[in-house]
Amino acid sequence: MLTYKDIKENKAICEYIKRADESLKAQGYTEHSFAHVGRAAAWVEYILSTLGYDEHEIELAKIAAHMHDIGNLVNRVDHSQSGAIMSFRILDKLGMPAEDIATVVTAIGNHDEGTGVPVNPISAALILADKSDVRRTRVRNNDVSTFDIHDRVNYSAVSSELTIGEGKDTILLEIEIDTKYSSVMEYFEIFLGRMVLCRKAAERLGLAFHLSINGQRLL
Repeated sequence: MLTYKDIKENKAICEYIKRADESLKAQGYTEHSFAHVGRAAAWVEYILSTLGYDEHEIELAKIAAHMHDIGNLVNRVDHSQSGAIMSFRILDKLGMPAEDIATVVTAIGNHDEGTGVPVNPISAALILADKSDVRRTRVRNNDVSTFDIHDRVNYSAVSSELTIGEGKDTILLEIEIDTKYSSVMEYFEIFLGRMVLCRKAAERLGLAFHLSINGQRLL
């Protein structure tokens, strides 16, 4: 059985993640490398384990989280679909069963807010994990005076955390923003589409999605 550990240690996959992130760096995008995919994997594990999904489903979700952005190697445009196709070839070559490949590829191909749909629980968990990773350390630009809106919003995010309620019927994204660098309005300007997809993903898991910024419940 192919494991998350196997995927993390696969040299070819590591190279694809590294080179995809280099492509994004050249275009001025925030970090999409091992820190991001590692955080996404940790969050899909938290979400699915808290909701009682089995170990195999959690393992597949972590694999999808680790590989979800490799399509940026091809192009940022439609990178979820490119990544899904790349992942299919890689996982098929590594001998993963067809039913597991289908699950992973579906999650990767549906994680982007432009075209994504939370078609199954693993896809939904990946969407929530990916879109919730807003943090200062993702910003590469060291010159604050030249920040664009994406730099400002990510740099302003001092912390972000996902929490499932005790009743297992809500999921809360809590973000602390330093308004010296960005306003709450700017956050919504670029992340509204992502938050709408998070709401749909939460509903697919039987949860209500809530957003809190600086202690103020906004959704």
